Amino acid sequence: MRLTVVGSINLDLVAVASHLPGPGETVSGATLSRHPGGKGANQALAAARLGAEVCLAGRVGDDVMADEALALLEEFGVDLSGVITDKAAPTGVALIAVDPAGENQIVVAPGANHEVTLEDLPARIDAPLIVQLELPVATVEAAVGRSTGFVCANLAPAAPVSDQLLRRADLIVVNETEAAFYGDLLHHGGGWVAITRGARGAALYRRGGVIAVAEPPAVEAVDATGAGDAFVGAITVALLEGMSGEAALRFACAAGALAATRAGAQPSLPSRADVEAILAGQP
Repeated sequence: MRLTVVGSINLDLVAVASHLPGPGETVSGATLSRHPGGKGANQALAAARLGAEVCLAGRVGDDVMADEALALLEEFGVDLSGVITDKAAPTGVALIAVDPAGENQIVVAPGANHEVTLEDLPARIDAPLIVQLELPVATVEAAVGRSTGFVCANLAPAAPVSDQLLRRADLIVVNETEAAFYGDLLHHGGGWVAITRGARGAALYRRGGVIAVAEPPAVEAVDATGAGDAFVGAITVALLEGMSGEAALRFACAAGALAATRAGAQPSLPSRADVEAILAGQP
């Protein structure tokens, strides 16, 4: 299976603290780490770790952060020929605070991600496509318009999109907050709609009706960063492999749960063997 991902590439600066700050609050005593991230890069690596051949299109800056941001993608064989080095804009950065339960707060400085243009995209995208909304919406919609195959649209972070994109997507993935933003618009097309619910699992819909509901396997959560991206990569791979909606949802919930057991977005993404092993242990 070969996939194309058009999306963001970041370096994540992660501070693990005793608790998440409230408005105006300073929380001291945190520990800092650096990990490659960005929804596009995370989802590309997630799919690659689950057995897909993946080509990623996006932008990074001409800086040392780009090397860190691309390191794991290179290690696991993601095709980076579609990644452009921007001479003017820096590599995107995400500032992430994480508490001991694995909950997080994220602020993103998009940098080169917001410079991805229509000219950066292939004129025609024949492989199944995954997109998110950390790039300019016009660029995302152009990518979807150039796709001739299966399209997964992770509508995150929530932003207004065209009805054409909503109807064209074969699979839409959102969390509960994003689902509330879009409302019934999510179900205007005939494709799958997956709504993730954190530790409570996820639900899969088609034409507004519930197809399946799944709970994740029990794990000890460390950092939820990247869990949603693991879910996106996993459910896309599973559906394209021909799994039923219910089986694909269970597979994706397991991948998301495993991603929450380790720190960092990309370092935590599970292998195919990891996901199959934890599913084999479920009733």
